[in-house]
Amino acid sequence: MLRPCLFLLTLSAACFAQPRTVDGYKGIWFDLGQRSEFGSKYSGGLGTYTAKHCPMAVYSKEADKTFIVYGGTPAADKRHLLAMLSHYDHKTGTVPKPVVVHDQQGVDDPHGNPSLNLDEDGHIWVFVSGSGRKRPGHVYRSEKPYDITTMKHVEDREFTYPQPWWIPKQGFVMFFTKHTNGQELYISRSHKDGTKWGEDEKLAAMGGHDQVSYAHDKHLITAFNIHPGGNINKRTNLFFAQSHTGGKTWLDIHGTKLFLPLTNPKGPALVRDYASEGRLVYVKDIGTDWMGQPVILFITAALQESGPKADPRIWTIARWNGDKWEFHEITRSTHNYDMGSLYLDVDEWRVIGPTQSGLQKHGAGSEIAVWLSTDEGKTWKMEKQITKESALNHGYVRRPHNAHKDFYGFWADGSPDKLSKSHLYFINHKGAIRTLPYQMHENSEPVWPLAPVEKR
Repeated sequence: MLRPCLFLLTLSAACFAQPRTVDGYKGIWFDLGQRSEFGSKYSGGLGTYTAKHCPMAVYSKEADKTFIVYGGTPAADKRHLLAMLSHYDHKTGTVPKPVVVHDQQGVDDPHGNPSLNLDEDGHIWVFVSGSGRKRPGHVYRSEKPYDITTMKHVEDREFTYPQPWWIPKQGFVMFFTKHTNGQELYISRSHKDGTKWGEDEKLAAMGGHDQVSYAHDKHLITAFNIHPGGNINKRTNLFFAQSHTGGKTWLDIHGTKLFLPLTNPKGPALVRDYASEGRLVYVKDIGTDWMGQPVILFITAALQESGPKADPRIWTIARWNGDKWEFHEITRSTHNYDMGSLYLDVDEWRVIGPTQSGLQKHGAGSEIAVWLSTDEGKTWKMEKQITKESALNHGYVRRPHNAHKDFYGFWADGSPDKLSKSHLYFINHKGAIRTLPYQMHENSEPVWPLAPVEKR
């Protein structure tokens, strides 16, 4: 028996909806509506938005498939958010028709996008983001391992920006946000089977935060900023915390115990005081190098609004070298909500993201490029520009968890200026693009390599 929704205001057929398929990969288009001289604060194809929804793709070696979630829509002219689930079959080079895990019932805002992960038995878990206390988050689980066709609604929980990580023999640790006093950060740990959860524990409470996280076995790391006085337009500073116990205890970078919730903006979790430098901070991704040391990807900007007044917008990494934090510039771009991902191989580090100017120069996203460092992030050069002369801006490149070299990055396109189609793409390790089929006629279809990107 399915559990009723905990939030009475949202009690509807959506809570009990059975999965259905749609006839292609159509990303959601969205406009926040906060406009200035140079356009919206952010808008466009936001099917793989936000950086705070992660993972949005996971590779399973056992199934030899990369499972993906994204924000979809029934048709190009519909602003109707669907939490979508699918996979890319590496053996056959095909994708099935994607599954609607949850219909957001008229909501068009991709803050309600899903994230996902797999447990050690191969069950797929999808976490559909809620919206504060107005709309709950939803948890779904596949009834069969590696099977997207039988998704069961498990429960409703109060969470936004879900970041679920599976800890072997322990269960999930989920990082997420509650709107309790601004956008405060929380963690919650599940039982071993993932179906029951402990109490939510507040991680950071300094007026509001944005967060990215990563897990390897029981080692959890998180980086976040602060919204001074609860003002998201003044987001700044950079913080870091870690756990070696699957989220039971927390440490700063030096290994000193942290006591939750973190409430001191000048406390030991602080990495750098960007507020004193007059810089805003937009966290994008986090990972660990071959020594297990954290590396954080973020953009700093002068202002929150679109346009050149906020320049320079500096793509930056913060790297812990075992003794101190090092900060290195990668490149610069034209929008605060340009978003890419960090790839930390032993000898080569890469950042893949929309760093090159596109047709809609001052809109979110642009043209995708690969940046390479062979000296642990000290210097960077552009290895390859992936998209060129595109009719629509590309953005929010997502790195799959346990990424396979044939499905290395995943993103969407769209116009930041007006409602448009939004296609979904992925690339392999060498930068060859494939376009997920926008319109499908069969239940499963091949994804052709080097599919052309729509031109200007």
